[in-house]
Amino acid sequence: MGNTIAKLLSTTMALFSLVLAPLSHAAVKPDAEPIKVVYHINDASRASALLKNVENHLRAAPGSKIAVVAHGKGIDFMLNNAQDANGNPYNVIMETLAQQGVEFKICNNTLKSRNLTAADVAYPAVVVPSGVAEIARLQAKEGYVYLKP
Repeated sequence: MGNTIAKLLSTTMALFSLVLAPLSHAAVKPDAEPIKVVYHINDASRASALLKNVENHLRAAPGSKIAVVAHGKGIDFMLNNAQDANGNPYNVIMETLAQQGVEFKICNNTLKSRNLTAADVAYPAVVVPSGVAEIARLQAKEGYVYLKP
C-alpha cells in the first residue's frame, strides 16, 4: 500500500509541476511588447486634457505605444496655428510627444467635409482616410486598447 501511495504522490507532483511550471515562468518573464493605446478625440475642447493624459501616461508607463486619433470637432487642435485657451500652440506639445513615440492621426473625411486639406494639418499629425476606421483598425488588427478621456 505504501508503494501505491508513493506512486500516486509522485504522479500528482509531476502533474502539478507540468501545470504550474509555465505559470511560474510567465510570472518572472518581463513583457516584451509595450502597451499600445489609442486615445480618441472628437471634441477639441478636450484637447488640453487629452494631451495632459498622454503626458501622464508616458510618465507612468514609459515605452507605451500611443496613437491619438481625431475626427469631427476633435481635429481642431491638430490644425496649423491652433492654440489652447492660454495662447500656447498645440503643435509644440504635439512635437514633444511625437519625439517620445506618440502618433497623431487626423481624419481625412472630416478634412474634406470642412473643405480642408493635408496642408492645413500641423506637424506631426498625419492624415488617415477615416478616424473611426483607424481606431477600429488599431484595436482589431494591432491590439491597441481604447481610451476616450
